[in-house]
Parts: sequence; C-alpha cells; structure tokens
Amino acid sequence: MLAPGRQATVEETVTEDMTAQRLGSGDVPVLGTPAILALVEAAAVTAVAEALDPGTTSVGASVELDHLAPTPVGGTVTATAALAEVEGRRLTFRFEVTDAAGPVARGTHVRVVVDRERFLDTARERR
Repeated sequence: MLAPGRQATVEETVTEDMTAQRLGSGDVPVLGTPAILALVEAAAVTAVAEALDPGTTSVGASVELDHLAPTPVGGTVTATAALAEVEGRRLTFRFEVTDAAGPVARGTHVRVVVDRERFLDTARERR
C-alpha cells in the first residue's frame, strides 16, 4: 500500500562519469547535480516499487533540489528518499543526500503513478 513513511536508500561511489565536468553541468570534477538527481530518483523508485499495483510504475514529474556541498571522485554518497505525501497518483518524496563530511543535497521530488503500457503507448505516439 502506498502510504507516507515508505523510504529507501541508495549508495554510490562517485566516479568520473558522475562529475559535473563529464555530465556537462559544470567544469569541475566533483559530483554533478544531474548525478544527484539520478540517485534520488533511484531511491524514490525503490521506496515504492513493491507497493505499486501490477502494470503500474512511477515516473518523475518534478524536483526541487538544493546542492549544498561538493563530493570528490572516490567519495561515497548516500541518497535517502522518504514518501511524505500521497495525493491520488501523485507521490511527494523528501530526500537527503550525504557523504562522509555531511549533507550534500536535499529537497523534494514528485513522482506520478501511471499505467506502464498506456505511458509507453503515449511515448511511441510522440515519434
């Protein structure tokens, strides 16, 4: 059942492919904001995966992200997403990303529960 309180955590070691420099979101070799968002989304997906009805999935709809501190290549980051609100198909998560030195990012992420096949049909129609 989808109810507030569900949460999940993912952990990654920062690689060159995750840097702002490599992702095109900056010119420094530290964890890039797009990589942070990917980690947050992975945590949110994991938090609700087992509670979704068969044939449904959740898709990202919006994010508010404050990137607070840099994490170097080789550092480990942990992203935790907790389901804070359920409004029909709309799921709002609060998240925090940390490394060994403390907070790296925090914010909110909204996902929407969709019928997987109908969603994919819509994507195919957009070709």
